[in-house]
Amino acid sequence: MDLTSLYYFSELAKDLHMTRTANRLFISQQTLSNHIQRLEDYYGTQLLYRRPSLSLTTAGEFVLGFADVINREHSNLKDILSDIAKQERGVLRFGASALRLNLCLPTVLPEFSARYPNVDIRITDTVTAKLEPLVLDGSIDFAITMNAEDHPRLATRRLMDDQVYLCVADSLLNDCYGEEARLLKARALKGADVKDFARLPFCIFDNRMGRQIRQCFDAADIIPRTYITSTYTQIGSALCFKRLAACFVSQASLVSQQKEIPPDINIFPLHYKGQPLIQRLSLIRIKDRYLSHYAKFFLERLFQYFSTMEQTHMERSVEEL
Repeated sequence: MDLTSLYYFSELAKDLHMTRTANRLFISQQTLSNHIQRLEDYYGTQLLYRRPSLSLTTAGEFVLGFADVINREHSNLKDILSDIAKQERGVLRFGASALRLNLCLPTVLPEFSARYPNVDIRITDTVTAKLEPLVLDGSIDFAITMNAEDHPRLATRRLMDDQVYLCVADSLLNDCYGEEARLLKARALKGADVKDFARLPFCIFDNRMGRQIRQCFDAADIIPRTYITSTYTQIGSALCFKRLAACFVSQASLVSQQKEIPPDINIFPLHYKGQPLIQRLSLIRIKDRYLSHYAKFFLERLFQYFSTMEQTHMERSVEEL
């Protein structure tokens, strides 16, 4: 029994498919099979059922739990020894949605890479629902998630409460509401309710934020006039800036687009049942994972970025410009 065999076994347990795991690890299927056989010989018991498809035996479940602990502690030890030796080299594995990666990395990475040029940065781009399992199984070290739930094995730190805004061109608002538009804008600056904007055409999103917004329409008993439906939230702001439809944009996204927002776009904080509609962004990581110096530096810069982002408010009425 050795660390490599335990590592290969834990990786095989993720796929339960010899060929896929071997390809992912860049080893031959025979090499992988030999390591599994070596573990079974060492423990004197079968760890996997081979038919009808690969699955863990009861003994395999216990060995997997042990392997996960050993693999995690081995990674911790390497980071500790690297810190002691001041090698300042290693691997940082970070995950988030494509949108949030595009928001924070251009600001965070230049300073980080200048300080730690020998750290290999590996990025995973996927949605919140897939990020937590990747952190739990050790595939990534940290992840930005939305509306994260408490988990006994995860440390969760709030990054920001990301306000959702309703954005609409002044010309479109005037076309739909005429003389009512002025009063509507004054009221919406303190919090926009979708029931007051039912005449507008909207960009609707088929994603997690979209589901939150649909709750707003459902609570107002309104079927929105849909201009376009998309999973890509940035298409909404692009069409809004072309004065074609109203859209919903998060604060973080708006701050990143400040220089691109036309001066005739109204930006109102969206409310749901009288309260601001927010998306809570959090940083999750395994609780007992050792934080190397470079990991701490990366997280400090990430926290600083989102703190600055949260303090930048974007609401405005065109009349105020």
